Amino acid sequence: MGRRRRPRERDCAAQGARRHCRHLAECKLVSFPVGIYKVLRNVTDQIHLITLANNELKALTSKFMTTFCQLRELRLEGNFLHRLPNEVSTLQHLKAIDLSRNQFHDFPEQLSTLPALENINLEENEIVDVPVEKLAAMPALHLINLRFNPLNAEVRVIAPPLIKFDMLMSPEGARAPPP
Repeated sequence: MGRRRRPRERDCAAQGARRHCRHLAECKLVSFPVGIYKVLRNVTDQIHLITLANNELKALTSKFMTTFCQLRELRLEGNFLHRLPNEVSTLQHLKAIDLSRNQFHDFPEQLSTLPALENINLEENEIVDVPVEKLAAMPALHLINLRFNPLNAEVRVIAPPLIKFDMLMSPEGARAPPP
């Protein structure tokens, strides 16, 4: 007989174990499972990608950020996040973060302190203002996706001449297509 398939929740925790990443996408999580900290405590410095996409997360804890400080990529799209903890500044090796389809009203300015950050995806949030000067000073930033955010006119006018990276914006008043 073939091997029995594990339940979906265990699959989420087990995916990617051989690839230095953890996939916990589409597991209906409302918070990061405390038990995962214990299971991974001896290998956290080897984890470079965590995917928590399409869950029901409303917040991440400072413990999450400080535990996984070696992350290179963090995928948090499709949750209910509206802010990041200040400890996101401990992610000094982070190259990409996906925060699309969340509930950010304010740009998470802590991201501007991350020296290795190359890509920021904030598509389909409710962001009006962006710290253009801080973003322009980021040495590694290549791309920021702000499509389908109600950006103010000042950001649309001031940003292009100041930045050396690609800033994706939708036409003023554009709305994301329904899911």
